[in-house]
Amino acid sequence: MARLAVVGGHSILGSSYAATDGVLVLQRHGDPYTPPHLIDHEANLRAVVAQGCDRVLALSSVGGLRAELGVGTFLAPDDFVSLHTSVSTLRDARGHIVPSLCSPWRDRVVAAWRARVDDVAPLRDGGVYWQSLGPRFETAAEIRLIAQHADVVGMTMASECIVAQELGLLYACVCIVDNLANGIGPRPLTFDEFEAGKAANREALFNALDGVIRDLL
Repeated sequence: MARLAVVGGHSILGSSYAATDGVLVLQRHGDPYTPPHLIDHEANLRAVVAQGCDRVLALSSVGGLRAELGVGTFLAPDDFVSLHTSVSTLRDARGHIVPSLCSPWRDRVVAAWRARVDDVAPLRDGGVYWQSLGPRFETAAEIRLIAQHADVVGMTMASECIVAQELGLLYACVCIVDNLANGIGPRPLTFDEFEAGKAANREALFNALDGVIRDLL
């Protein structure tokens, strides 16, 4: 069987996380850091394919669009909205794919999480991810609009999912809420608050990954 790739962004950025058992770990922002709107998803995922991987477990740092989706929430989205992004590896009619996050691979990821670590890191099964353009955070007015249609907001996952599908990679994502989106909390979002949320979630995320990955090999 081909290898598993764990593709992460801010959730693993600046850490020394390395999975065991021959799992490939790829930092989508690279080194030096590439902001989300400039990430070359095709280059990232072609590198994954070149390393012998056929499936991806993506980790996505997101903002919660409801107060109950607070810092520390884990959510496996089953759909997304990405109205203002255009990404494709194809230059002909093959690009007219119907993207989807629903697959037996996603079901397997959710089942492994539920079986291994749901008692310490509960996973919400399902939800809509909204991809904004970035690199700036959204205004409070934008969040009021987005929150009518989605559960979490980020800047990369939808594009990455589309490219993965075009390249024949199985793709599933676990989102980690590192902050309440701007305007959802009691005060305006700050970058320091975002960084603090990432730091607070990191140990739980890495422990969960260590518990889940063995079932996904």
